[in-house]
Amino acid sequence: MEQQKKRVFSGIQPTGTFTLGNYVGAVRNWGALQEEYDCIYSVVDQHAITVRQNPADLRRQTRETAALLLASGVDASKSILFVQSHVPAHAQLSWVLGCFCPFGDLTRMHQFKEKSAKHPEDINGGLLTYPILMAADILLYATDLVPIGKDQKQHLELARNIAQRFNGIYSETFPIPEGYIPQVGAKVMSLQEPEKKMSKSDTNANAVVRMLDEPDVIMKKFKRAVTDSDNCVRADESKPGVTNLMSIYSACTGKSFEEIEREFAGKGYGDFKMAVGESVVDALRPIQEEYHRILADKAYLDGVLSQGAEKANYIAAKMLRKVYKKVGFLSLT
Repeated sequence: MEQQKKRVFSGIQPTGTFTLGNYVGAVRNWGALQEEYDCIYSVVDQHAITVRQNPADLRRQTRETAALLLASGVDASKSILFVQSHVPAHAQLSWVLGCFCPFGDLTRMHQFKEKSAKHPEDINGGLLTYPILMAADILLYATDLVPIGKDQKQHLELARNIAQRFNGIYSETFPIPEGYIPQVGAKVMSLQEPEKKMSKSDTNANAVVRMLDEPDVIMKKFKRAVTDSDNCVRADESKPGVTNLMSIYSACTGKSFEEIEREFAGKGYGDFKMAVGESVVDALRPIQEEYHRILADKAYLDGVLSQGAEKANYIAAKMLRKVYKKVGFLSLT
């Protein structure tokens, strides 16, 4: 009998074009994961509205995000890809889980503190309860593994705590999800402030490489990347700019730091930056071409999302029925 694959769930917001950091650190791994796991991927548009969005832009970016995921290796015949708002059970389960989450747990969330400080004019209820919706995203599909970065560990821990609390009261309902740290995937830092993570919300255009940047734009950004006065290509904590560029080059070429140091021994930063830029252009070119092809075929893209929503709704409805029965909601069927 074939062993059942473990289930992976991951979501990404449709706000702004993915950065090179999103690709190397997360999205690139999504295609690889589907060979080994039962993968469910979502464009989490409901999470996006904790910050005010232009409706037309949000619709467009939702479709663009799905196209970019498909172009980056997500295969709709192997994984489920859907838009979060197309599966009402996410919001429905979120309400139930919120009733099993202490208020203090939410106010202690790092991201709530950071976003409240960043948008003091719009500290809304959604910003506070965002982690509960994230817990619902995960628990709704009886998820085993959640690919996470360091900044999301606290949210996963909250989901685990809620699941354990619910199971303790109503008997075993949710599997307890584990974090999955991909073996491949460097953390990509800002090209202008290499002590900071590359962020799509960065206002300095030269700090961020976006997956859909034109080749000449990518090359200019790497030429302007912050390094140091040492002019020696080697990885070291005291050389964050150079180490970041080495991580990017390694991610795009598969070369180790030792190989990179040997390749550029005796060469200056100019040659090195040029090589890093070219490696990124080469890595992104086929993805960009496929993205534009998919986006132009609206019927295909909408078909993928429609089928994905249908499959996700089927799985989600079963879990929601089980939860509703356990908490005592009346069913008329």
